[in-house]
Amino acid sequence: MSENNAYWSANLRLVTICLVIWALCSYGFAILFRPLIAGIEVGGTDLGFWFAQQGSILVFLFLIFFYAWRMNKIDKDHGVDE
Repeated sequence: MSENNAYWSANLRLVTICLVIWALCSYGFAILFRPLIAGIEVGGTDLGFWFAQQGSILVFLFLIFFYAWRMNKIDKDHGVDE
């Protein structure tokens, strides 16, 4: 595999992982799995409602910083950093 293909493969793998985590938290826990996690209480409300209102936003912010940190490492590993 060429170096260019390895770089883009790592990039796409990272994007895919971030999108799956984001979809699971924002759509899965807040909508699909809400009845399963309704009994868990966080901040005076159930966990599904918390994910719908605040949790998915916090996960999204975490993913932004994680993506930037990890992408910088991938850039350095493949010699395309700034």
